[in-house]
Amino acid sequence: MARNATLGGKAPQSGNNVSHSHRKTRHQWMPNMQARSLYSMSLNRFIRLTLPACVLRSVDQSGGLDNYLLNISPEQQMQLERPIRQFRKLIAERTGQSSVMA
Repeated sequence: MARNATLGGKAPQSGNNVSHSHRKTRHQWMPNMQARSLYSMSLNRFIRLTLPACVLRSVDQSGGLDNYLLNISPEQQMQLERPIRQFRKLIAERTGQSSVMA
């Protein structure tokens, strides 16, 4: 499973594990990806997404999946995967907001 996140822009980080004796070994830290079904009020159904934990907190803070997808920046909109872009477009049409990507 790919551990890159299109929502939130999280990617694996690499570096060194440093022991007590300062011996360095390469290590890769993965983002905390969570598979969740989030409810879309405007589509009236659940959408299955794999998101990092920080994005789940942002979705909760913004008041739901619909508000989060409609309020993301144009730079983030360009990085969305095609299915998420289609969901965003459907949500924008149902709520009457513009779905134009700047």
